[in-house]
Amino acid sequence: MRKSKRNFRVCAGLILMLTVPALISAKTRKIRKYTKSAVAAAPVTYAAISSSTMAMADQIYDSLQLATSGLSEQAFKFAWRGYQKLRAKGMLAKDGILSICDFSQSSRNKRLYIIDLVGMKLLINTYVAHGRNTGGEFAKSFSNSPESHKSSLGFYVTRSTYSGSHGLSLKIDGVERGFNDRALKRNIVVHGSEYVGPSFIEENPFTGRSYGCPAVPDNESAEVINSIKDGSCLFIYYPNKTYISKSQLLKG
Repeated sequence: MRKSKRNFRVCAGLILMLTVPALISAKTRKIRKYTKSAVAAAPVTYAAISSSTMAMADQIYDSLQLATSGLSEQAFKFAWRGYQKLRAKGMLAKDGILSICDFSQSSRNKRLYIIDLVGMKLLINTYVAHGRNTGGEFAKSFSNSPESHKSSLGFYVTRSTYSGSHGLSLKIDGVERGFNDRALKRNIVVHGSEYVGPSFIEENPFTGRSYGCPAVPDNESAEVINSIKDGSCLFIYYPNKTYISKSQLLKG
């Protein structure tokens, strides 16, 4: 009888060892499958952005361990909400990519996150500059005005590339009236710069600043731009009370 019970416990233990990893793997596959189908599906209506879709933000944030890489949970949840609304309106030609500039962080941090929502992975995590009049090490002040040399908060849709004074550059179209809708007129673009990245930070107290452009390291600019160009969603975040309370893409 004792031998029989011992054999039963051994068998039960083996079953548990085999089952637990399978359950964990199945959960990851379920999240990936749901997200992939949600992204690939035809754009839903405004009203169809359900609580279950919004609940996916928590699962994705945890699954990709975005907290470990420093991304604010609030920034991701806001980005996910606005991204879903832009999809619902059919404004994203490239809707499998979500990019977030988390300007609540120090500019010494890698605070640009490019997320592949279909492959369920963090594609790129690198440095990004804010405007010279937006702040020093930390961003504080934002503007939509020409010649302000400040960053503009909110949601953008990426457009085409061109070769300019900074080499390969990417136009971004601000879609939030009053917050960033003058981006194209202000020539706010994604471009590479020598004042962004670890080499510059080693010799300076914080990342260099732009005229309002989300500039990235020179040696990573082509990869960044080619990953997000032609109709993907870019969100520039800071916990600004005025923006958060008035943005139509964050409501509901």
